[in-house]
Amino acid sequence: MESTVALPQPQYATHEVTNQAPPLAPYDASDDPALLEGLRREGAEWAEEGIRRLGARAGSAEAQEWGELANRHEPELRTHDRYGNRVDEVTFHPSWHHLMRVAVAEGLAGAPWTDDRPGAHVARTAGGLVWGHTESGHGCPTSMTYAAVPALRAQPELAKVYEPLLTSRVYEPGLRVPAEKPGLLAGMGMTEKQGGSDVRTNTTAATPTAEPGVYTLRGHKWFTSAPMCDVFLVLAQAPGGLSCFLVPRVLPDGSRNAFRIQRLKDKLGNRSNASCEPEFDGTVAWLVGPEGRGVKTIIEMVNCTRLDCVMNSATLMRKTLVEAGHHVRHRSAFGARLVDQPLMRNVLADLALESEAATTLTLRLAGAADRAVRGDEQERAFRRIATAVGKYWVTKRGPAFTAEALECLGGNGYVEDSGMPRHYREAPLLSIWEGSGNVNALDVLRALAREPGAADALFGELALARGADARLDATVTGLRSELAEADQVSARRLVERMALALQASLLVRYAPAAVADAFCATRLGGDWGHAFGTLPAGTGLDAILERALPGGN
Repeated sequence: MESTVALPQPQYATHEVTNQAPPLAPYDASDDPALLEGLRREGAEWAEEGIRRLGARAGSAEAQEWGELANRHEPELRTHDRYGNRVDEVTFHPSWHHLMRVAVAEGLAGAPWTDDRPGAHVARTAGGLVWGHTESGHGCPTSMTYAAVPALRAQPELAKVYEPLLTSRVYEPGLRVPAEKPGLLAGMGMTEKQGGSDVRTNTTAATPTAEPGVYTLRGHKWFTSAPMCDVFLVLAQAPGGLSCFLVPRVLPDGSRNAFRIQRLKDKLGNRSNASCEPEFDGTVAWLVGPEGRGVKTIIEMVNCTRLDCVMNSATLMRKTLVEAGHHVRHRSAFGARLVDQPLMRNVLADLALESEAATTLTLRLAGAADRAVRGDEQERAFRRIATAVGKYWVTKRGPAFTAEALECLGGNGYVEDSGMPRHYREAPLLSIWEGSGNVNALDVLRALAREPGAADALFGELALARGADARLDATVTGLRSELAEADQVSARRLVERMALALQASLLVRYAPAAVADAFCATRLGGDWGHAFGTLPAGTGLDAILERALPGGN
């Protein structure tokens, strides 16, 4: 017999969820006019279809989850096997391997060095600007693999063996004889405890063997990324001075080279990627370039990775701007959507200016690198100074930018599952990696003093925008007089002004008038506060946001 008594219904929910933004994914990470325009302008229009395809994949729910999982499940060091044999292996979550497989297949590692098409290096940079929307850590081994190729060419015999494998589009993890794998990854070991960026104080010793070009190393490196790579470029003191060496993890006979990983670094960010302290003791290494010319040999690698620091900072800016824009379009407060409130629009527009300037400069630097590889000496000189300028400034702007973008989400942005804290922790790395701010500022002074063509190339670039904006013209005139008095005390101030002038000149030439005028008024003209969101009254906020935010504002 059925009961006629009404039973109480369970009441688990205390509220209905409203006024929260839906998930951003799926979205198109390539939906960025500054990116696509720069791609075409710098000679890689042929790559646009592939960049758009990669952008859609980067913004997919699947790829975004890969990035989250790769950082939640960090790499683990296994020094010994179950029997007590030394193995020094680092294991990764499957999501890391998914990210790496796509990156290598899409040519974000060494592939451009075998691509004869003009703009191949620009296309790679554009690919990094969109695929980096997944996460930043796996960009480290792809960057170093890309950068190792030109350095390795200083020893043609080694390049003949390894370059086809470093430029492969096949990702195959695991330590095996390098020549037996379809594709390789390269890492780098430069710094030591006592010196850091002052690599000439390195104490790792390289002893020649009876075999020409082959040495054994003994010493300890302080920061080496990434230990799961197949080969490494390492600096050590040979009889003839500081020299560059190629160190494989596995020797040609299949035995493990001595590469004892003492520990993995417990880093602020970049936690999906392994950085380590390896110990060399009888480690077999092959000389790359002449003895005593280690810095000169490896500097080409550093130039490439510095460009990638600029690229990754610009990527973080764009990613966090997209996240902020998505949130404010779906969140309301005080009776209106956040995106419709004037003060929030000022903040977003200010961030959009910074992001577009960073992206535009990144692609200009990539274009210079591409043309320098093809023998353009003017572009080589411009690349030399402008990459150091861009590395200093764009990476410096990253932490402040990501903090402001995070704040657009309020408390929602401060919790881990928003993803914004991960981006915020990543941002400072790019100013530190490949030389801190001071190192890059001093490098600009070095280029000005030792390479007369560098200053001419920079001012030649700035001259292309002469007469388009009075504030820019005044800045360039001031720069010329400041160069005569440049010293260490004023180095940061000088490099900052160089960077702003360079970004402004590019925006004046290529960006919409609202973007260029607002950038010049604030960054050059001084009509600006000390935080983002202080654009002056009358700034074309609507035009800036319409361009910057995917799907309108």
